Amino acid sequence: MIVEDFNSILPENQSVLQTFPGIGSNTAGSIVAFAYNLPSVFIETNIRRVYIYHYFSDKIEISDNQLIPLIKETLDNKNPREWYWALMDYGNYLKTQVPNPNKCSKHYVKQSKFDGSNRQIRSKIISLLLIHKKLTLIDIIQHFSLQETRIQANIISLQNEGFISINIDDCLIEISK
Repeated sequence: MIVEDFNSILPENQSVLQTFPGIGSNTAGSIVAFAYNLPSVFIETNIRRVYIYHYFSDKIEISDNQLIPLIKETLDNKNPREWYWALMDYGNYLKTQVPNPNKCSKHYVKQSKFDGSNRQIRSKIISLLLIHKKLTLIDIIQHFSLQETRIQANIISLQNEGFISINIDDCLIEISK
């Protein structure tokens, strides 16, 4: 998509980035801030931790919509990349100093362990395809010691989300273009 539609240049427009498969407003905002050093508002776990700790320490069920105006107001518009680096580093530091403020977020979900998860399976499938370019289902399955149905379900999920494509004629799986 980026190669064909944008001459291999990652767009700097947050709205355009959000049209890509699997990219929401937070990912698009972080790309704009980090790749182009342009002001954009986004939330990730360390940023959320900082704002909840400093502005909502006595509240619960805090929504990201309550944080967005504060993030926008405090954003360093001249150098958002360094601002977000510092903010994320500070949020990571807070994690070691105080009980997790993110537990007060309306959006808090304790992430399941990575080992053996669908995230790990999906990551390995993508990694294999990046290395080998095209593989059959059997080739992919041989790299796992899991039930074939779990691998197939993750391949279907990746295809439905537009990350990979399956050529019906030769049954080859590849990263979507």
